[in-house]
Amino acid sequence: MANTETDSPESTLSTLQPDPTWSADAHEETVEALGAEGLTFRIWGGDWCGDCRQQLPAFAAALSAAGVPDERIHAHAVERVDGEKVGDGIEEYGIDLIPTVIVERDGEEIARFVESEARPIAVYLADEISG
Repeated sequence: MANTETDSPESTLSTLQPDPTWSADAHEETVEALGAEGLTFRIWGGDWCGDCRQQLPAFAAALSAAGVPDERIHAHAVERVDGEKVGDGIEEYGIDLIPTVIVERDGEEIARFVESEARPIAVYLADEISG
């Protein structure tokens, strides 16, 4: 589903497999906002991370329902090495917690979801994009 930016072919995000139980009909406004033209999604997560396993499949389903093309979805696999998170773009984008999702338009960040938000990723970002 997504471009995985990493040097290691083993570092993929299986947590970005869409949740088949997620209902696009129940989230029409969310799907519409996420499907807006010109948005790029950068997603940091790790299959070892409980929050990622819980939150990313529903977000992947929302992106799929919105028809976001794969070339606008960039998955960044995060690994743990000696207790530290390592992976592509962590320092450049200031990633501390995962999952983190950054939405860009024309190369500029317009919204950021960080692990501890109270609402689901798709709903939070749709509100930020629409607001």
